[in-house]
Order: sequence, then C-alpha cells, then structure tokens
Amino acid sequence: MRGMDAGPGTDLGAFGWFMGIWVTMMAAMMLPSAVPAVAMFAGLRPGAPAWAFVVGYLLAWAAVGLAAYCAYRGLRELAPGVTAWDDRGAWVAGGALIVAGVYQLTPLKTACLRHCRAPLGFLLRGGPGRAGAVRTGLGHGAYCIGCCAGLMLALFALGVMSLVWMAAVAAVILVEKLLPRGEAFARAAAVGLVAAGVWVAVAPGSVPGLTEPGGPGMTPMQMEEGL
Repeated sequence: MRGMDAGPGTDLGAFGWFMGIWVTMMAAMMLPSAVPAVAMFAGLRPGAPAWAFVVGYLLAWAAVGLAAYCAYRGLRELAPGVTAWDDRGAWVAGGALIVAGVYQLTPLKTACLRHCRAPLGFLLRGGPGRAGAVRTGLGHGAYCIGCCAGLMLALFALGVMSLVWMAAVAAVILVEKLLPRGEAFARAAAVGLVAAGVWVAVAPGSVPGLTEPGGPGMTPMQMEEGL
C-alpha cells in the first residue's frame, strides 16, 4: 500500500479490489485489539473453533466495507463535486473529523466500548459448533463496529489508504480497548478529533502526514488519475 495514499477523498477503485484491501486492512488494524476476546472465546467454548469466531468478526467488518463502498459510489454519482478538494473538500474532511469526535462522546460509543473491554458475558452465549462461533464473531464484530465507527470515519476523512493514519487509528483503538482508563482516553481522543477537524478545514497544508489531493506529496500515477 506504500504510495497509495491520495489523502481525503481517495478513489476506492473497483469493488473486488477495494473489498480485498479493506478486509486485509481490518485484519491488520482490528485483530491486535481483538486477540484477548479471541483467546477468551477459545478458552470458554472449546467446542466452537476460534477461527470461525474470527471469520464472523471479519464478516462484520466486510459488511461495513460494502456499505462504505456503496455510499461512496452513490455520493460520487449524485454529487460528484461535493468532495472536490479544490472546492469544499477540506471543509468536508474537517467536518467528518468533527462528527467523528462528537460520536466518541455518545452513549452508543460508550456502551460498545464497554462491551469490547469486557466481553465475557457475551462470549458465554451463542450456539454450539462452527455456526455458533461465526454468529458470536458477527455479534462481537457489530459491537466493535459501534465502538470504532467514529475512528473509521476519521480514517476515511484523512486518507483510507494511508499507512500513517491506519497505524494511528489502530493505536487509538488498541489503547481504548485494552489499556487502563480506555474510556477516559476515548474522551480525550474526541477532543483531539474535533481539534484536528478544525485544523484540516482551516489550514490543511500545515497538517503533518496529511496528503492533499493534487498536492506535491502525490505520486505521478495519482496525479494522472486526478485523485
């Protein structure tokens, strides 16, 4: 993925290519913070294979990728200029970061984060065998999606193909879910996201690590494609 960062509004490419990249990204970003839940599941339910739990978990995130792709293509079809960087793109990206920050403070985020930090009761439920493991993985994945929705929106706003921002978002998720005072850290991250949103909207060129579409940090191929 090196050299693929086209910044905010990155073109998602063909559907099959994007879904393959998306599932790979989610495995790299989410599974490190999900390892304790997988290990807990394997210990609590030896008759249900842990790999099936992981498959269900990734299927939940694949559904998110499908929804994001459809929303992106629909937006490009209905309002192709709304995310144009040289028009209102910086304000759209900044606004998305502010929305992501506000989401961090919602009851839904809090409830999902608490589940992710202590999933024991949920993992004890579920049907037997592989099918039960997949369903439990899907359910746990749904909670994880609710926990990380704002951060995923931030990733799309900053550049969904950026290794730098992927690593930053993955680090925030890891701290929120696994380290002490993760809920307090989530609230601090909310403040940071809102501040970053204002910064991107007002002075995007000064934001470290942000690739401006059409800017000098882009590769020749990206420039040719008009990203």
